[in-house]
Amino acid sequence: MRREADFFENREMDLVYIARKLQEALRLESVFTESGVDYAVETDKYSGGVIFRSERVGAFFYVLPEASEQARRIMLEHGFRFLTAESA
Repeated sequence: MRREADFFENREMDLVYIARKLQEALRLESVFTESGVDYAVETDKYSGGVIFRSERVGAFFYVLPEASEQARRIMLEHGFRFLTAESA
């Protein structure tokens, strides 16, 4: 379920996903909410593009460290792809 920052009481959060499109962000919010995952989301800038690098805005999804593995598993089950330490 989407939570405001104060819900997490200034605890360290893990970045689990950056949605680059609104439709993608809305779908992930739905997946996390249906799965009962507490998460925070905020917009921020990231660098994108291969030949022509540019600064873009995306939706950054955060969960508590103890929920990271569960969140990533749920994302994989629903077709979200992301970099892992092994594939980077």
